[in-house]
Amino acid sequence: MAMDPRQVIAAILTLSMFAMLGNMIKKDHFDTFQMKFPATSHVQYDAIKIAEKNIIDLPTMHRAPWKNDSEALKPCWNKPALEEREQSTGFITFSFSNGPEYHVSQLADAVVIARYLGATLVLPDIRGSEVGHKRKFEEIYDMKKCMENLGGVVRIATGWPSEASMEKFVVVQVPNRVSEEYIAAKIEPIFRTKGNLSLSTYFPSFDMKRAEETEYLDSFACLAMFGTLQLQLELQEVVDSMVGRLRTLSWKSNGRFVAVDLRFEAMEQQCRRRETKGKKNCYNVEQIGIFLKKIGFDRDTAIYLTQSKWHHSLDALRQIFPKTFTKEGIMPAEKKAKFLSSESSEFEKAIDFYICSESDVFVPSISGLFYANVVGKRIASAKSQILVPAQMK
Repeated sequence: MAMDPRQVIAAILTLSMFAMLGNMIKKDHFDTFQMKFPATSHVQYDAIKIAEKNIIDLPTMHRAPWKNDSEALKPCWNKPALEEREQSTGFITFSFSNGPEYHVSQLADAVVIARYLGATLVLPDIRGSEVGHKRKFEEIYDMKKCMENLGGVVRIATGWPSEASMEKFVVVQVPNRVSEEYIAAKIEPIFRTKGNLSLSTYFPSFDMKRAEETEYLDSFACLAMFGTLQLQLELQEVVDSMVGRLRTLSWKSNGRFVAVDLRFEAMEQQCRRRETKGKKNCYNVEQIGIFLKKIGFDRDTAIYLTQSKWHHSLDALRQIFPKTFTKEGIMPAEKKAKFLSSESSEFEKAIDFYICSESDVFVPSISGLFYANVVGKRIASAKSQILVPAQMK
């Protein structure tokens, strides 16, 4: 089957994801890098190169570097029939944790394993940051859409199987982007003996070679990651309202806006940790503002920050770009009690992930899986304008 080259690139960026992302995290900075993707029998692509410049060295541009979205990508998979794999009576359970950037990877691994074993996949609950705090799948995601997208790939159960008790489930640690060889050697023997498994995904360093070793399973992981997780109606309406507000505020830029992943506490921790290692390579609020101004964005540009609530440290950015907002500044007033309360961190993470995926421009100030999977989702939806500030000198 013919595949759109951009779909392949998006899949590799997210599944192999950024083979070099692990190295970027280990090196504690965004490096200049060149990535070559392996050629396949049905698509060829050139190297993608991301070049960086020091913020101070950037020439000041007089026009914002907006560009139009490219054509939307076509799906790169065919749904096989369940009968192609031997079906078992066992169940696979798992939980979402740590935010949507982890959820897409956790779902992909669970789908791949359930498909390989012929097991029934139980839709996950969503664990919060506090011990014991959890939500139902449908509180954040559209259950119907998820089941429709995975129909024909794996059997889905929406709740805990009545015939199975929790004691009968064996907890299995699973590396992200699990390979067919790993499932056969480490997981299948336990499943055939015990019958039911509870998966716990961990995230080891990235290895580009694994993209070539899991060709069969990657099509199912790709299906699980792109389009399967959609927000439930009320939450999607909140995101749409916030995006609409940003576009209205940015009318001088034809409704286009910038989303910046700038969480003050996380950024402060990373900067402090890196400075102790003798490296100055994370980006504070003022530096992000200077970077955006120098590459041509004018002061009327609307900017969305992933910071939960306004912090005085953000004033420096608002002095450069007055239309800078956090969630509380653009969320409908009647929704704040539900989606911005102290127990709503999972809602906030979902809002950030989807707004950053839908913005016209995305600017990461922190490396990590949020950056990686937002980029993968953006490329898959033809929103490829991602601006990464350079390493500071």
